[in-house]
Amino acid sequence: MLRKSKGIVLWVLLAALAEAHADPVQSTSRGEMLYTTHCIACHNAQVHWRDKRLARDWTTLQAEVQRWQKFTGLGWAHDDVVVVAQYLNTLYYRFPMEEGPGEGAHSSY
Repeated sequence: MLRKSKGIVLWVLLAALAEAHADPVQSTSRGEMLYTTHCIACHNAQVHWRDKRLARDWTTLQAEVQRWQKFTGLGWAHDDVVVVAQYLNTLYYRFPMEEGPGEGAHSSY
């Protein structure tokens, strides 16, 4: 009986440990929400993978997000542009996000 109890306790502990290490459900980021709400209607993955894309690095990616949000009249704040660029960078581009004087995530437009 003691052996059976130890087995059950061990099984419960292993199940709890496995649950604790399971990947949490990821919530939608603000960048993803803004992109899917305002941009995805005209864009698909091919626009980001094409040879003639204008985004060639982190700075030009931010500039393109800024340009298109202005063109469509969205009126996004700088932080909105940055989070959408970060979302796109994570999803498609994987550019190094350099932060030097006047460039990177804190640059102004």
